[in-house]
Amino acid sequence: MISAVRKTIVLSIAALCLVSSVYAQKNEHYNSPLYSPRYYDPNAGVSNGLPEQLKHVGIEQRLGEQLPFDAVLKNEQGNDVRLGDYFKSGRPVVLALVYYECPMLCNQVLNGLTGTLKGISLDPGKDFDVVAISFDARENDKPGLAANKKASYIERFDRKGTDGGWHFLTGDQNAIDAVTKAAGFNYEWDAKSNQFAHASGIMIVTPDGKLSRYFYGIDYAPRDVKLGLVDSANKKIGGISEQLLLYCYHYDPATGKYGLAILSIMRGVSVVMLIGMAAMGFVFWKRNKKVRESGKWTVDSESRNGSGT
Repeated sequence: MISAVRKTIVLSIAALCLVSSVYAQKNEHYNSPLYSPRYYDPNAGVSNGLPEQLKHVGIEQRLGEQLPFDAVLKNEQGNDVRLGDYFKSGRPVVLALVYYECPMLCNQVLNGLTGTLKGISLDPGKDFDVVAISFDARENDKPGLAANKKASYIERFDRKGTDGGWHFLTGDQNAIDAVTKAAGFNYEWDAKSNQFAHASGIMIVTPDGKLSRYFYGIDYAPRDVKLGLVDSANKKIGGISEQLLLYCYHYDPATGKYGLAILSIMRGVSVVMLIGMAAMGFVFWKRNKKVRESGKWTVDSESRNGSGT
């Protein structure tokens, strides 16, 4: 009786799993070119499962590359501006290449960036600027789109006096191509999903317009971004604590993160040890000198006392 009950339970679970699997396959829905259904087809050739569009999509680091300052874009008010206008302040820039009507990934990039900036003490408009540029040329002819996007993220950031440090720009295809090419940002239009296939990340640009740091994904460590800004500004922003951290951490282009600089730490420890040894030697020398002087005084006193008797 117990054996029959166990068999019934096992068969029921197996049937449930089978039904769930079939149901899931029937209801799969992929709106994004970043994903595609993967069914086993014995007649299909060997494939890595990567959609065709994604083979030409990604971010190629071009550290030290100059951004095109003469690229003409539109600001939130619809006025023509040059990209170089946002570097006249002498501050570093956080660059985000997104498009404002993106249904998912671009919003996550901007959300992650905003959350990260809320976690650091540096202020947009004072210590650095945020420049978001839409790589969808169609958005250049949609008045109010960039302005609404800026308003929503200023409200999300919610820090007084920083409104002037946020800039949401659009441009025609020529300007977009110039910026994305310089930044190594490769994207593709996917007609089936009616979306752009693109990678996610942010970049930090030096005050003279050279690409300095790349951070990938949609979640950026506040410490890494802060160190990247301080480093890119040639240490002209931030306090002494950030300067010391830059000595202990270095940027790794392979990971897009800051890691411990072992050699720098070893040098620092060696210097501290040498200073400590020198201090200890000085203390022992002073102590021995006092002992010698004290002993000499004692001997002289005894000699005088002995001669007087």
